[in-house]
Amino acid sequence: MEGKVILITGASAGMGEAATRRFAAEGATVVAGARRVDRLEALAAEVSTADNEVIAVPLDVTDEASVESAVATAVRRFGRLDGALNAAGVTSDGTLVHDKPTEVYDRIMSVNAKGVFLSMKYEIPALLAAGGGSIVNVSSIGGMVGVAGISEYVASKWAVNGLTKSAALELASMNVRVNALAPGSTRTEMWDMLPAAMQDHLASMSPMNHVAPADDMARAALFLLSDESRWTTGAVLPAEGGHHVGR
Repeated sequence: MEGKVILITGASAGMGEAATRRFAAEGATVVAGARRVDRLEALAAEVSTADNEVIAVPLDVTDEASVESAVATAVRRFGRLDGALNAAGVTSDGTLVHDKPTEVYDRIMSVNAKGVFLSMKYEIPALLAAGGGSIVNVSSIGGMVGVAGISEYVASKWAVNGLTKSAALELASMNVRVNALAPGSTRTEMWDMLPAAMQDHLASMSPMNHVAPADDMARAALFLLSDESRWTTGAVLPAEGGHHVGR
């Protein structure tokens, strides 16, 4: 990743924070975006070095102007954009479909699905201007199977997979790759917000019976963003201990 300029959305916590740390350690220049700028600035100060800078930018993926500004900042500051990890996301409230408030559905779809669409809308032109690059969208095992109690989250992640595959087809001849990462149970702030019963239920779905550290997801995203996966596009990479294989 040395010399590459990477934008990360949702960088203030969870997988986004872990990826910011991992990518910086691998030599990337990171533009870390999220709504919690104070946390971003502390993270940037902690992991920046003389050789690979990390900068914090305010970014709300549901706000088109905010997304456009973050990408423009990356290009203005470093001259180009080589890749993006779209990791911003929110989780469900655990209620059943017929009990779920409509505003919960709307909020989750706005962040998880529309947020990925808006991010790619502005990232892709910057990548094309740089001669190509790579995008990784954070999906979920919930984008590969159904999960009771979090239907709108699952719907949003299936949407992410569809956006990923369609964009990959559109850009395959333009030297831009688009892939998705499908984590399973991972220790993040989002995970901590789930009820204990839901945590136990989701963890038990993995044949490996494991809840992964966020850095494991950062390493998988690193592979998809780097030239090590240069012939991979339109893929949804499971990183969930075998959950998608069966029970």
